[in-house]
Amino acid sequence: MIHIIRFIHLSSLVVWIGSIVFFSFIAAPGIFKALPRDTAGDVVGEIFPKYWLIGYICSITLLLTLAYMAVNEKIIPVIKISLLVLMTLLTFYSGLVVGSNAKEIKAEIKAVEDPAKKESLRTDFKSLHLKSVILNIAVLILGIVFVFLTAYNIRV
Repeated sequence: MIHIIRFIHLSSLVVWIGSIVFFSFIAAPGIFKALPRDTAGDVVGEIFPKYWLIGYICSITLLLTLAYMAVNEKIIPVIKISLLVLMTLLTFYSGLVVGSNAKEIKAEIKAVEDPAKKESLRTDFKSLHLKSVILNIAVLILGIVFVFLTAYNIRV
């Protein structure tokens, strides 16, 4: 049973970190290069909820499998648990708060006619986008640290 749990654990880790790398460095830049800016924004906006869902599912799965392995091995890896909890919180915040606010602002930008109001909303959106990028980079860096600890079977 422990081998199946480890497999699920590692698979979740690979899928989560892999999706961050793929979306951040290949998909999003490619979409913005190939399509007009507004269309690319719409495409990426359509992908984001699924992207965050991967993070939600993988993070919860990682936490549950790590907890199971900790109980089974009678070792509490406080640093690894802390990393995963932080990554999970950042991912949920990014998707449910930042992403939700960005989606609302994008809808307002499309609906507003007043150029000054539209520009103010664009500034707000840029600020949220920057916050989203920073959160994404933070989750990626923490994830790489987690991968390192896992690869070397460091139980801290």
